[in-house]
Amino acid sequence: KHWETGEPLPEEKFQKLCEQKVFNAGMMACRQLYFGQMDMELHCNFDPEAGEKGEGKTIFDIQREVASKYVPHAMPLDEDRFLCAFGHIFAGGYSAGYYSYKWAEVMSADAFAAFEEVGLDNEEEVRKVGKKFRDTVLSLGGGVPQMEVFKE
Repeated sequence: KHWETGEPLPEEKFQKLCEQKVFNAGMMACRQLYFGQMDMELHCNFDPEAGEKGEGKTIFDIQREVASKYVPHAMPLDEDRFLCAFGHIFAGGYSAGYYSYKWAEVMSADAFAAFEEVGLDNEEEVRKVGKKFRDTVLSLGGGVPQMEVFKE
C-alpha cells in the first residue's frame, strides 16, 4: 500500500520489483568466483620469490590474469592494490578456502531443491525431507566428511 493514499501497488510494478531481485546476480557470481580463483592461484601456484626477482609473475600479474577470465568487464587498474587489503585470504582464516563461499551457496541451493522436488505444499513429504536433513547435515556435524554427509 502507498503510505499516503493506501492504494495498492499496481501489479505491473510489483512484478518489476520482483524481477529485480536477481538483477546483477551473474556479476556477483563472477566476482565471487574471481576472488576464489585468485585465492587458489596465490596459495597454490604463485612463486613470490620468482616474482620478486623478475623471474616469474608478480602478484599483480596473477590478479590481472584471473580478472581477465572472471571479471573482464572490471579489470583492475595498474594502480590497483586491492590484494594488499584482501584480508580474507591472507589473515581471515580462508587461505586457499575462499571458494567455500560459492560452494556453500551451491550446497544450500541443492538442499533446498530437495524440498522443492517433493513439493513445498506437500507437508508430509516436506517433513520427511526435513527429518533426513536434520539426521544427516545437521546431526552428523564434523564427525563425517561433509561431502559424504551431503551425498546422503
